[in-house]
Amino acid sequence: MIFSVRRTFLVLVIFICYTGSAIAQKLQWTPDGNSFYSFSEKGIAAIDPVAPGNNKVFMTEQELTPEGATRALTVQSFTIAPDGNRILLFANTRRVWRENTRGDYWVFDRSTKKLTQLGKGLPESSLMFAKFSPDGKKVAYVSKHNIYIENLADHQQTPVTTDGTDRLINGTFDWAYEEEFGCQDGFRWSPDGSRIAYWKLDARSIRNFLMINNTDSLYPFTIPVEYPKVGQDPSSCTIWFYDVATGKTRHAGIEGDPVQHYIPRMEWTPKGQSIVVQQLNRQQNDSRIFLVDAATAQSKQIYQETDAAWIDIKSRWNDNDPGGWDWINDNGEFLWLSEKNGWRQIYKLDLTGKETLITKGDYDVIQFYLYDAPTQTIYFAASPDNATQNYLYKVHIGNGKASRVTPNNLGGTNKYTLSPNGKIAILNHSSATELANGAVVSLPDHRELVPAKRTMAVNAGDPRAEFFKIKTADGVELDGWMVKPVPFDPTKKYPVVFYVYGEPASQTVLDNFNAGRNFLYKGSMANDGYVYISLENRGAPAPKGSQWRKAIYRNIGRINIRDQAMGAKEILKWNFIDTSRVAVWGWSGGGSSTLNLMFQYPEIYKTGIAIAAVTNQLLYDNIYQERYMGVPVTSNEDFVKGSPITYAKNLRGNLLYIHGTGDDNVHYQNAEMLINELIRQGKQFQLMSYPNRTHSISEGEGTHEHLSTLYTNYLKMYCPPGGR
Repeated sequence: MIFSVRRTFLVLVIFICYTGSAIAQKLQWTPDGNSFYSFSEKGIAAIDPVAPGNNKVFMTEQELTPEGATRALTVQSFTIAPDGNRILLFANTRRVWRENTRGDYWVFDRSTKKLTQLGKGLPESSLMFAKFSPDGKKVAYVSKHNIYIENLADHQQTPVTTDGTDRLINGTFDWAYEEEFGCQDGFRWSPDGSRIAYWKLDARSIRNFLMINNTDSLYPFTIPVEYPKVGQDPSSCTIWFYDVATGKTRHAGIEGDPVQHYIPRMEWTPKGQSIVVQQLNRQQNDSRIFLVDAATAQSKQIYQETDAAWIDIKSRWNDNDPGGWDWINDNGEFLWLSEKNGWRQIYKLDLTGKETLITKGDYDVIQFYLYDAPTQTIYFAASPDNATQNYLYKVHIGNGKASRVTPNNLGGTNKYTLSPNGKIAILNHSSATELANGAVVSLPDHRELVPAKRTMAVNAGDPRAEFFKIKTADGVELDGWMVKPVPFDPTKKYPVVFYVYGEPASQTVLDNFNAGRNFLYKGSMANDGYVYISLENRGAPAPKGSQWRKAIYRNIGRINIRDQAMGAKEILKWNFIDTSRVAVWGWSGGGSSTLNLMFQYPEIYKTGIAIAAVTNQLLYDNIYQERYMGVPVTSNEDFVKGSPITYAKNLRGNLLYIHGTGDDNVHYQNAEMLINELIRQGKQFQLMSYPNRTHSISEGEGTHEHLSTLYTNYLKMYCPPGGR
């Protein structure tokens, strides 16, 4: 539901080059795990993070320039054939929903130095997810919802599917699967290259949501998005096998209605005789693992887990990427994360369903990083004692006693990119007081091999976030951060601005360099005289156990809103807070929370700025909303009780509502329905619509500057800064 980050190769990191300049790049390690690839004006280089003198040019600018072209390809990513001779380059990319996942693919032959474009005859920039076959002699890819195999010897194209349309989707996914499960790449080569297993989604029964463009032509036109809303059936989802030798396809026989079940994960087993599939029921509280035999297409269930609320899939602890299966040996044993005992923990499973608990203790695994087979060590992120922080831990697969790898002097949030060989890691360290990116450390001893090249620090006297805990009248302890005015006079009373998200998709109270920073405010809130605060309510995805996270089940818009309001009541008792100047703001789910706080607790919040909010939960997509609110079978009562529009009649304070008309995620329909209700109730408010801007409201010249100015001016006008 919010801005998501997905890994294309390993992880999106900010790494500091040895020239001293910071660049953002998607990291892809070399096969030996000792270097990674980097793009530059000279082509593609292999960077040794420990010894820069060993850096090598992998592909030159000349090699990246097609015959007859005047400039090199602008490459987004690439893969190397198993034999190392051919390189598959992804260029000229175009956006599909959230990311640039379609474009042109080229193959560079290192022996002949020839660069050849794939997919001749197919539409420009239409190819997606191209992958070498295991023998490196073929490439499979998706174009216009059909899958093709191209023979690299003669470039003959063989269609794997021919029925693809805008609604029959082969080898990739519909809007909802991508947005809420992180699914994009929808086909897999078998380990021996004899078969391809792929997803097929039938979205023909999904109604279009029509966005309207009024600005780009003389007459307006509509933009259709297939979008299943709460209570509406999702796309039918099935898995199919394609036999490369015979050209025949077979439907994988997985039990369960394909409309009333989701399949967010599928991979081949190590020996390639079967695929392994995770299936969720429509309510997303029953997860099953099936083995499907590739020869017979018959399946058997090997594992099942149920939950009274919902079950998260791998994307929730894997940077929104559900891909891959964490095999630990060729016999089919794998690692699995589950919250079945109240904490997110790592288990070992085999292909019979036998399970063994690995991480034993009352703490959550935040993210799984790597299994190092030679040492049988699992690296993962956790923070058992402080839900606002993040550290690297390790555990031996045999004894279950985890130990912290991150040194004790590195507080805050520590994000690691581990090399595939488990010997080194790139560390990006962030806290409320400093930012230090690009350190290289050895594992498992965490010895610093290369220090971070750049450090940003909060100087004495500068505004800085302070972390605190507060207990509400309900006995709920909330984490929070606060930035006080600079200079601060404890004898004066200051306005307070609350930043809120509040829903299960994201945390706001994290000990990182963004804590207390407002990217929309022009200038310094602290220097202007605001107290800036964020609180973390129940339901936020904090490492506090599943009971904390799942307390919000069927209660979005109620329990999270009460936690925020009760926390604010305690803060308003502080002698330096001016209770007549209380503002709240948020974006997306935070916009919804802002509206609910303004409408349900008008005695507390005097000014609100809500951006891109879901105003009526029945207008949002089924996968997200039904996961956390249940499937409305006989009644919509819970959805109505949690929706801001239900309480719009209670508005007393100053409200600025902001939305992009081209938002394909939280549709502008939300704004217009709320506007109608506020008008009906005789409530005055202010509105800003951004034509054709999406959920991020970032497109178009001057957009961010305009939004930032609007936000700042409104806040200063209706919640004036400064101590009194």
